[in-house]
Amino acid sequence: MPASRAEIAAPSRLRRVLLAILALTVLTAAGIAAVLLTTGNPELARQPSADALPDAVIPDLGVPDPVLADDVGDEPIPDSAALATALAPALSDPRLGGRLLARVVDVVDGQVLFDAAGDQPGIPASNAKLLTAFAALSTLDPGERLETRVVAGSTPGQIVLVGGGDSTLSRTAPSLSYPEAPSVAELAQQVLGNAGTEITSIVVDGSLYPGPTISPQWRAGDAPSTYAAPITAAMVDGGRVAAGSRSRSASPDLDAGAALAAALGLPDLPVLTGIAASDAAVLAEVESAPVSRLVETMLALSDNVLAESLARQVALARGQSGDFSGGATAVTGAVAAAGLDITGLVVADGSGLSARNAVPPRLLTDLLRAVAAEDGDPDLAPISSGLPVAGYDGTLIDRYEGGRAVGAGSVRAKSGTLDGVNTLSGYVVTAEGRVLAFALIADQLPPGPLIGGEPVLDAVAGVLASCGCR
Repeated sequence: MPASRAEIAAPSRLRRVLLAILALTVLTAAGIAAVLLTTGNPELARQPSADALPDAVIPDLGVPDPVLADDVGDEPIPDSAALATALAPALSDPRLGGRLLARVVDVVDGQVLFDAAGDQPGIPASNAKLLTAFAALSTLDPGERLETRVVAGSTPGQIVLVGGGDSTLSRTAPSLSYPEAPSVAELAQQVLGNAGTEITSIVVDGSLYPGPTISPQWRAGDAPSTYAAPITAAMVDGGRVAAGSRSRSASPDLDAGAALAAALGLPDLPVLTGIAASDAAVLAEVESAPVSRLVETMLALSDNVLAESLARQVALARGQSGDFSGGATAVTGAVAAAGLDITGLVVADGSGLSARNAVPPRLLTDLLRAVAAEDGDPDLAPISSGLPVAGYDGTLIDRYEGGRAVGAGSVRAKSGTLDGVNTLSGYVVTAEGRVLAFALIADQLPPGPLIGGEPVLDAVAGVLASCGCR
């Protein structure tokens, strides 16, 4: 059976829950059958009197045999030598460029089942988002929501849109990109009810996130692009030029002000940037989805803008500046504070767009084990639930197709892509029900397609899924 989100989040605990649900499903089915015996059978409907009917008897179904792995973590562990033999053909694939940093560990006991320079740092690409997610959930309250406010300006008729870092604020209701996102229309409705005067201009205050809006360590063309925008505390639709668009804006803060003007029915209002007075009267306020949901969305969509905003929220909570540097320092500090070994770790941004990020596979598997630990912090669960499922959703929806079908449904992982870099880290359930954590970093790919190494990484994860290896 393919792994469910819950199975991965806490293997033993969630297996018990799933087994309970299975039992309840059987009992519910039996109850429905009993109803059909008395009300849905046309032969019974022709009987002259209900008094003549015998009492319905529910058949003795007995105790169902479990169809999921048991809850004690005693499924067979793959043999390391057998696993290495099974992986050898994929590891020698020339599409990897001769270098794959990898580690595979058993989630329950931490046994290292396969290692290929797993202590050596490699470029993680979007696997860096696992660190950002971990830092956000271990630093912030998972139920916390980011606020966007509109306050009175310094002159009559002026209003100020004050960004609180919620990049999911939406031009539409519901959002075309982000679940549970608040809408600009909600803000506009409150403003119209509270302004008390004609609105003549809009100021956008994104000062919560100071410093450069584009990282100097990103490549030219990274922002704006289809996958990133300048990072500001005030934006709509993740910095997209329009709701549902793939393209991101060069001026997401001004776009947010323009969206508010349109929602107010005053699309020609002048919009400029500035800073709100600290004591300005609040005219409107909306809240984002909780941090836990933002983390899930960020991982599922591999959303770079959302990742950078979450890194800045971690920075502010840990007393750092809400910029690229502060986010990098804060994410590193949060991971270290959790007791994980950060030897070799270099954090340059929250999204993984920078090629200066460096993470050893060992740290990624340590992190994944911490998330899935039976006695671990339940606040970390959105990391596992946010990971895409191979062949089904998120950034893995179109993976494991055709000749790469092995692993579909049982691999749950974060992918990563940069020029010359493909990565994949997450969980897999073996053919015999054992849950493994793995991290694969191929960062010296030969010239060719941007995703040239992806089929090989998928094949490696597929071997883990199909291999008993004993």
